Amino acid sequence: MKARFTDEQIIAMIKEQEAGEKTSDVCRRHGISSATFYKYKPKYGGMEPSDAKRLRALEDENGKLKKLLAEQMLKRDFVRHWSENNGRAQCCETSI
Repeated sequence: MKARFTDEQIIAMIKEQEAGEKTSDVCRRHGISSATFYKYKPKYGGMEPSDAKRLRALEDENGKLKKLLAEQMLKRDFVRHWSENNGRAQCCETSI
């Protein structure tokens, strides 16, 4: 899903409001609801565009790391399950 606004655009909207412009005027000009504006403000308020780029890079890296961790956990569980089943089969075959 592609975001409608870039991080830099959102930061610019917040700065307009912080500079003294009415929130309703900022929202109307950019075509967003005040609820959307107030959703953006805690995440982007007080940031500079370079901070937003760093945040985005960290979020992307975190997502990749979570995916790698999940893959490793699946492999570990598969190997554990396979070795347990394989060990039982060998154990039972040797006793016959």
